[in-house]
Amino acid sequence: MPKLTIDDLSLQGKRALVRVDFNVPIDESGHITDDLRIRESLPTIRKIIASGGKAILMSHLGRPKGKVAPEMRLTPVGLRLSEYLKQEIKLAPDCIGAETEQMAMNLSDGEVLLLENLRFHNEEEKNDPAFAQALAKLGEIYINDAFGTAHRAHASTEGVTHYIKTCAAGYLMQKEIDYLGKAIYNPAKPFVAVLGGAKVAGKIEIIEQILKKVNTVIIGGGMSFTFLKAQGKEIGGSLLEADKLDLARDTLKKAHEENVEILLPVDAVVAQAIDAHADIKVVPIDEIGVDWKGLDIGPRTANIYASVIRKSKTALWNGPMGVFEMDKFADGTKIVAGALADATKSGAITVVGGGDSAAAIDKFGLSDKVSHVSTGGGASLEFLGGLVLPGIAALTEK
Repeated sequence: MPKLTIDDLSLQGKRALVRVDFNVPIDESGHITDDLRIRESLPTIRKIIASGGKAILMSHLGRPKGKVAPEMRLTPVGLRLSEYLKQEIKLAPDCIGAETEQMAMNLSDGEVLLLENLRFHNEEEKNDPAFAQALAKLGEIYINDAFGTAHRAHASTEGVTHYIKTCAAGYLMQKEIDYLGKAIYNPAKPFVAVLGGAKVAGKIEIIEQILKKVNTVIIGGGMSFTFLKAQGKEIGGSLLEADKLDLARDTLKKAHEENVEILLPVDAVVAQAIDAHADIKVVPIDEIGVDWKGLDIGPRTANIYASVIRKSKTALWNGPMGVFEMDKFADGTKIVAGALADATKSGAITVVGGGDSAAAIDKFGLSDKVSHVSTGGGASLEFLGGLVLPGIAALTEK
C-alpha cells in the first residue's frame, strides 16, 4: 500500500474527518434492512476512538439529487452505529455550516459526530471546491474508508484532500485494495473469473484486463446471451445487447489467442416473463423458444461451473447467474455461491465483487464463507479493470 494508512497516523486529540459508505438500504418504516456497510466501517471508527481521536463521519445515502429528503436522513444509521459502538453518536443538522462546525470543534476525545447526508447538496457530486473546503474545515486529518465511492471524484472523496494535509486510507479501504489487488496482480493459479449480471457493457474493461491473468472465464446471467448470439446461437426472447455483438466476438477471439477458456451456458431456465408465478422449463441453450427468455443458467451449466470453481486457487465473482431475487431463478447463482464457499474451504482466495453478487451471497447466508466480499460494486469493477480510482489516488503518499 503506497499510500498513508490509519496506522501511520497520530490520532490522539485530533479531529479525524472520515469518509464512510453508509449508503445502506432502508425500508419505508425507516428500518435498515442490511447493515454490512456499517459493520465494515467499525474497525476504523473504533481505532480512532481507542486512540483518543475525535471521529467526524460523513456519508451519502440514496439519491436525493441535491435536496433535503427526510426519508434519506442518516438518523437511522446513527442509531444503529450507537448500538454497535455502545456510545452516543452526535447527529449534525447538516454536513457543513456554522452549527456543524461548532459541534465538530466542541467534540471531546473519543466522541463521534455523524454529519447529515452529503448529497443533500448538489456540490458534493460536482466536486465543488468551496463545498470541499467547508467539509475540510471540520477535520485536522482525513481518512477515506469508503471504497464503494472511491471511483468517483466527489467533494468528500477527492476535493477535500486538497485542503487537508494528511489524507490516509482506513482499514476497509486497505482490506479492499489488498484482496482485490491480490486477485488481479498476484493470483495463485488456476485463476477463475465468474462474470454475470445483465449487461456486457459494464464488464468489458474487466474482461479485457483479466484475460491476461486468468485460466478460465465463466459467463452467466443476462450478459451470456449476447456472447451466445455472437456465436450464432438462437436465444429466443432473452436479453440481447445487439450493439455489443462485435465486442463479444472480439472478446471470444482474444480469449482464444490468450489460451483462456471461456465457458458459456449449455442449458437455461426459461420463462415467458420475469414473474415469480411464471411457468418455467429447462431447455438446451439453443432451444429457447421465440417467446421465452433465459432467466437463469440451467442445472447442467451450474454443475459444470461449480466443478471448475471448486478446483480454483483464486476465484473472482462479479454478477449473478440469473434473476436470483426470485427463488424460481436463483438456483444457478446459489450453486455458484456454494462452489465459491467450497473453494475457500479448500484454501482458495475467493473475492466477491460487490453490488448484486454481494446481495446474492448474503441471501444464501454464505458471506462469511468466502475470503472477501467487496463493499463496492462499480469501484471494484473499475479497480479490477485496471483503472485509477480518484478516491485512492488523492490520498497522501507514504
